[in-house]
Amino acid sequence: MKKVEIFTDGACSGNPGPGGYGVVLRYNGAEKELSGGEAMTTNNRMELTAAIEGLKALKERCSVTLYSDSKYLVDAINCGWALKWRENGWMRTKRDAAQNSDLWEKLLELLETHEVEFVWVKGHAGHPENERCDHLAVMETEKHRAG
Repeated sequence: MKKVEIFTDGACSGNPGPGGYGVVLRYNGAEKELSGGEAMTTNNRMELTAAIEGLKALKERCSVTLYSDSKYLVDAINCGWALKWRENGWMRTKRDAAQNSDLWEKLLELLETHEVEFVWVKGHAGHPENERCDHLAVMETEKHRAG
């Protein structure tokens, strides 16, 4: 199985507001960048979208290390929360619905295809790939702010 590194970040101006995501994929010394955004979204949706788009870009089953500065994303997977939410009909508690269930569903489906380890990195701390992803995400946010 190919070993791939995926670095992701999401950004949002206002929450909700215009947002963007950035992704850097690395395999065997080669890198590919992806980015996109929406006119009205949230930071958490962009963080999830970055992970989804990075995994969707893979053409075959891979062993992936996915780096994100989003505790929401990393903890929901590593602590098993997202799976529990799905098992409970996308409810966090009996009264509290899980947010972004459409994106969590897509992400969980991709995790059935790939072997993925989620690693949290501190944002805005000089991590080169995280800084690059942040730059891509912010550029997309600006594009979607402009219309």
